[in-house]
Amino acid sequence: MLNRDDLATFLRTRRTRLRPGDVGLPDGGRRRTPGLRRQEVAQLAGMSVDYYIRLEQARGPQPSRQVLAALARALMLTADEREYLFRLAGQSPPPAASPVREISPGIRNLLDSLPETPAYVVDAKYDVLAWNALATHFIGDLSEVPESDRNMIRWIFRLPTTAVPWSDPETVRFTRSTVADLRAGYARYPGDPGIQGLVTELLGTSPQFAQMWQAHDVQSRRPLVKRVDHPLTGPLEFECQVLHIPDTGQRLITYCAAPGSPTQAAFRRLAHRHVRPPVAPAAPVRAPLAERPEMAQQLP
Repeated sequence: MLNRDDLATFLRTRRTRLRPGDVGLPDGGRRRTPGLRRQEVAQLAGMSVDYYIRLEQARGPQPSRQVLAALARALMLTADEREYLFRLAGQSPPPAASPVREISPGIRNLLDSLPETPAYVVDAKYDVLAWNALATHFIGDLSEVPESDRNMIRWIFRLPTTAVPWSDPETVRFTRSTVADLRAGYARYPGDPGIQGLVTELLGTSPQFAQMWQAHDVQSRRPLVKRVDHPLTGPLEFECQVLHIPDTGQRLITYCAAPGSPTQAAFRRLAHRHVRPPVAPAAPVRAPLAERPEMAQQLP
């Protein structure tokens, strides 16, 4: 049966816990009340504002499965919260989702349409799935690396405790946010063997990961400003933007330089350098740039 009162309360509490930056919206300055506005949730879910307001006021009709799925995406619900939402609405919960590794043609085209912006796609456990030519100057040419070793979190925690990145507060802060995002994926895809296997492996091999994981921080990736010293261009400063690709668990990560900045000029110079075609070489496989000491601090 539809439980209108509990459904209304649940929608309100989930809405107020989110910030605009969590869902890719501009903050727009100080707000009188915490969380997203009703209009923003309706926009993200693709429904009318009036319909969503009636749901929050416990006077709307029974929402369809399509509406509930859209609300679950808009409010970034975990798998457990998604099931709870469906049951409150008197609907049977959908089967547990699984992260997707296949890259859609549209996302591939988008990567290739950004020749002067480093961009790549990761899945829910931070396996790099696709990248454009300019990204190879930051994460390496991963066509030379076995698919099983293209995991960015594993790269980070393979570094010894004496490595330079672990002494950089900004890198440590970023790493904590990455582990918090992995835990969000762990909850969103319960039982996924890929995520569970990575977590089990790192708990047994990395004390730093174990410490961060036991903090139980949960946070989806947000934009942040990064400053790196690139061996080919010198100091760079750019905004690391994260676009969540709906229904896949994937993220499109881009390095956005300010217009007219020295970093934008550096990106253009790198874009015009010769980029090797993605063909496996006869020489022994080289480690990704993230595993080399001179590039370790430049993880996204």
